[in-house]
Amino acid sequence: MLDQYAIKVIRRPLTTAATLPDRFGITANQITLAGFAIGLLALPALVLQQYQLALGFIVLNRIFDGLDGAVARRQGISDCGGFLDITLDFLFYSLIPFGFVLADPQTNAVAGAFLIFSFIGTGSSFLAFAIMASKRNIESPVYQHKSLYYIGGLTEGTETIACFVLFCLLPQHFSAIAWIFGSLCWITTLSRIWAGYHTLKAA
Repeated sequence: MLDQYAIKVIRRPLTTAATLPDRFGITANQITLAGFAIGLLALPALVLQQYQLALGFIVLNRIFDGLDGAVARRQGISDCGGFLDITLDFLFYSLIPFGFVLADPQTNAVAGAFLIFSFIGTGSSFLAFAIMASKRNIESPVYQHKSLYYIGGLTEGTETIACFVLFCLLPQHFSAIAWIFGSLCWITTLSRIWAGYHTLKAA
């Protein structure tokens, strides 16, 4: 829902910022890996219940995630780069609720497990459609410069990061937020399955 608007806001500053690493010969894949390494630091921060610190690592991870795409558009988008980026993104998305589960298993375990289960639905429906869309040469009208087709949904990247920010700012309400967001993820999954099936059938 919000990605198509957020990208219009962040595209120009990311494009400007991408000139520096490109000038020093830093590749998009190196930025992807560095961003993922920074994101991994959110896990021990969450386990230690240092939620503000974890939020900092989450924000840095997302900045690197946007920067690698901007650098890739300067240096040339590649399939291996797109594969690396999307794989590490989904691992990172699952890492955050897992960290909250470890921080307080008694309170957060069931809600955290439900959210990770929900991410399986959004991730698999997204990736499965992207594979089939590529075979059929179906192009995205919104994200034309992405290496994969980005099928829409109620819970995309921007909404997910907003959810993570809420987790860190309101850790005592993790369970309630996780249940709500996980339910929205299932609306996304079911709508993607329906829309994806009928799009491919028509193609």
